[in-house]
Amino acid sequence: MTQDVKQLRVKIFDELSQIVDPEINTTITELELIDEVDISDANVKVDLHLTSPFCPAVFGFKIAQDIHDNLLSIQGIDDVKVNVSNHFMSEQINNQVNNSPNPHKKEDTASHEDNTSGDSVSDKKTELEEKKP
Repeated sequence: MTQDVKQLRVKIFDELSQIVDPEINTTITELELIDEVDISDANVKVDLHLTSPFCPAVFGFKIAQDIHDNLLSIQGIDDVKVNVSNHFMSEQINNQVNNSPNPHKKEDTASHEDNTSGDSVSDKKTELEEKKP
């Protein structure tokens, strides 16, 4: 493992140690919920399990989203994939979190705010007004 990867791994675990399970107010590292962290270039994959297979889905989603967003705040990380396992809503949590935009990149949030045609609401309103008899 190179020195850069070691330093990145330390930063990752520093961030993970700040994330708290909202139901029991304890960090996910203290609860030992992290199963594996894989680093490949600027991509990180985090495998984790929740406190129980029927942990409230909203808490599972919050933990997974916090992992995704917090790790993307680290310089040198471009993509984060989170894999929640052993939970009744794992698939839905993983899909939602892994398809969410990077909150730290302006172009990601701007592209999600634009509509797909590129027309503004005022352009559409003008078109409708022109079509009125």
